[in-house]
Amino acid sequence: MLKKFIFLAVALIRWGAVLWAGDTASFVDLGFSRDGAVYMFAQYGVLLSTLKPWAELYAVDVPKNNFVSGGKLSYSSANPVNAGDNGVGALYSIITRNSGLADRCGVDFLHQGQPLYIALDTEEGSPQGERIEFRDFERGFSYQARLVPTTEGSGAGLKSSFYITLERSGSGGDKKSFTAGSPAVVRPLIATYKIKKVIASPVDNSLVFVIETRKQAVNGYDIHYMVETLRP
Repeated sequence: MLKKFIFLAVALIRWGAVLWAGDTASFVDLGFSRDGAVYMFAQYGVLLSTLKPWAELYAVDVPKNNFVSGGKLSYSSANPVNAGDNGVGALYSIITRNSGLADRCGVDFLHQGQPLYIALDTEEGSPQGERIEFRDFERGFSYQARLVPTTEGSGAGLKSSFYITLERSGSGGDKKSFTAGSPAVVRPLIATYKIKKVIASPVDNSLVFVIETRKQAVNGYDIHYMVETLRP
């Protein structure tokens, strides 16, 4: 009876994942360094094809909008998950095995930023991009952001890039414009991008844009995450 239950549970995991799309990652906000110069995040999930859990850990230089040296790490388990497991153990494993990265970058997991925007809808990103508005009441800023994607080709030849334009208005009416991301970075098989979250640094006016990417896969799309940072 137990074996039959486990088999059914695993079958439901596979069937449910096929209904969603491809592999779907979960995003984890790990916080900033005390000076706000480094932001750390992770993502984890379970590979649909093998049911093996995986995780990725990133440390980003906020002013440079790039990874710190050695700040891009990955881990994949040799064994498949048990029935009902979402793969979070892979996240714990990669953080434990690489605790020195947070220490080296001065990241404190309790030093969290302030969420200024969270996408509440579950719709995927549009090939035409999107516009969002949000406010930082603490600092007295209002923002208008536009994600501008560029897509070329189709099928196996699909490739895309994007950038974000940002207009910041102060309480006195002054306005400044900024750009995050680079249209020169072309990513294969990425169909759409969507702003899922905007986080303000706890020590300055820096912003972290959490971007959901949808990559073409055998059974639909793989959903993963990346970030773009901006220090005005």
